Amino acid sequence: MRKFLEVTGWLLLLQGIGGLLHTWTGWFEQWALVYRVGLLDGHEVFASIVLAVAGAAVLIASERVRP
Repeated sequence: MRKFLEVTGWLLLLQGIGGLLHTWTGWFEQWALVYRVGLLDGHEVFASIVLAVAGAAVLIASERVRP
């Protein structure tokens, strides 16, 4: 369970950071999934922040799980 939470946390964190980097620099267009979801048009920055915070929270929670 701990490994699953760690992998999920890192994926969420990387997607959030990738979305923010794409907003600021235009890089990472291919793998920033926030920009591929049509429902989030105009709210990509907020969704990227939520993904990054959720990823950090899952990583912190994974430290609490006993191995």
